[in-house]
Amino acid sequence: MKVDQSHQKRRGRPPKARDTLIETRELLLRAGLEVLTEKGFSTSGIDEILSRVGVPKGSFYHYFDNKEAFGSELIERYAQYFATKIERHLRNEMLSPLDRLKAFIEDASLSMERYAYRRGCLVGNLGQEAGVLPQRLRTQIKDVFSDWEVRLLRCLDEAKADGQISVSADTTQLASFFWIGWEGAVLRAKLERCGEPLRIFSQGFFAVLTPAT
Repeated sequence: MKVDQSHQKRRGRPPKARDTLIETRELLLRAGLEVLTEKGFSTSGIDEILSRVGVPKGSFYHYFDNKEAFGSELIERYAQYFATKIERHLRNEMLSPLDRLKAFIEDASLSMERYAYRRGCLVGNLGQEAGVLPQRLRTQIKDVFSDWEVRLLRCLDEAKADGQISVSADTTQLASFFWIGWEGAVLRAKLERCGEPLRIFSQGFFAVLTPAT
């Protein structure tokens, strides 16, 4: 009896070469995230990223059309990761709204401490280079910050409803103020290699939120 060889080839795991391509692409993205949380986009050379994963420079363009396309995917990947972190804390109904925000700040601060304050926020790092970035990346960064502000706004609105902050508080403005200040604090923490700027900013922010008596 003749066996249908074409049917057999379609079964089982994908070819190893295909697995390798996927793995290499993932390694490049991970290395890119590491480098860009430490440095800016324009100062990060492709060679440095490739050396971390042992991929020849010529092969990079097999996975990404150019550095801009690579940067765009890194922004998307980081935005998804950080949005998950934000939601994990700000949607935690076991805590009061403001305690959720405090838990997020503590988690983010510990993450910076874990890497000796060498790594910051990829989106924040790129935002500092807005003047030299392609329009595509600038638009992405703006959209990411807007998304983070909306997520925090929901938490602040809950805090207002619970009486944790004044009913007259402009929560939309406060959400924008938080991310503007937080990114500045992250920059100073990297510069000074310590968590003091994060502490100073968070204390000041919560002082602003104190309900009027």
